[in-house]
Amino acid sequence: MIRDLNSKIFIAGRGGQVGSAIERRFRRSGFSNIVGLRSRELDMRSQKAVREYFEKERPEYVILAAAKVGGIQANIESPAEFLYDNLAIQNNIIEFSRQYEVKKLLFLASSCIYPRLAPQPMKEECLMSGKLEPTNEGYAIAKIAGLKMCEFYNKQYGTDFISVMPCNIYGYGDNFSPIRSHVVAALIRKVHEAKTAKSKTISVWGTGNARRELMFVDDLADACLYLFNSYTGNDFFNVGTGYDVSIRELVELIMDVVGYHAELKFDTTKPDGMPQKLMDVSKLSSAGWRATISLEEGLARTYRYFIDEVLNL
Repeated sequence: MIRDLNSKIFIAGRGGQVGSAIERRFRRSGFSNIVGLRSRELDMRSQKAVREYFEKERPEYVILAAAKVGGIQANIESPAEFLYDNLAIQNNIIEFSRQYEVKKLLFLASSCIYPRLAPQPMKEECLMSGKLEPTNEGYAIAKIAGLKMCEFYNKQYGTDFISVMPCNIYGYGDNFSPIRSHVVAALIRKVHEAKTAKSKTISVWGTGNARRELMFVDDLADACLYLFNSYTGNDFFNVGTGYDVSIRELVELIMDVVGYHAELKFDTTKPDGMPQKLMDVSKLSSAGWRATISLEEGLARTYRYFIDEVLNL
């Protein structure tokens, strides 16, 4: 547990969706000495830049939320970038956290690290037990490497580096770009644009049968604070809600939130990605934490954010 609220905390990825949510949660708990720069100010792929940043700031604690992220289309188009950029970011932050004797580091991986056909719900021990989903293999390999790096550094150097495995995250700070957005943001934009255009149909990638576990970003931030203050060791934790919905069900919920219903047209020439990604969250539940924000409430908050902050309506 961090006992001094003035301890310097470096949030790598502070300006991103997850990093900014974690900062909000830590500040609500009284932490005020939080540092971090946007990617345009600090290229975390650069070893030299990261070394100089650690030399200047000397953080006591690190949250590694920085990553190159995107949806299925972005991962398909740029697998080399997703692999290289994420490996470079992780290698630099984790290594210099060791060199500058950071007291504790939390690394955020992703549920996409699990095998494509892993038994559902996916337990932590499923890791590396089968082939990965091809549409996000580069990203998944990088995240597996980051998790293992934390584990091996603990074993070899005696560090206190822990890892969490979030399910699909959505909410405040989401990217609503038509090309690089994740599923919830992409579908919110599609349904809203259909409403604006009074379209009778909405086109959705895939069959609509793929199932996803979705968690509001503020719940993830709360879980990170909880584990940061309560856990030390080489286990890693699935962080999710413990339930999932099909893409068809998700679109129908979003249409309810937006207040507009149209006929759904599923484009089966486009990939579904993993058929299901439901995580077993019993280990985290046993450790004392559960998600509290329902999918319906989270979608409503996200749509309000899209209207107020993205479209500025």
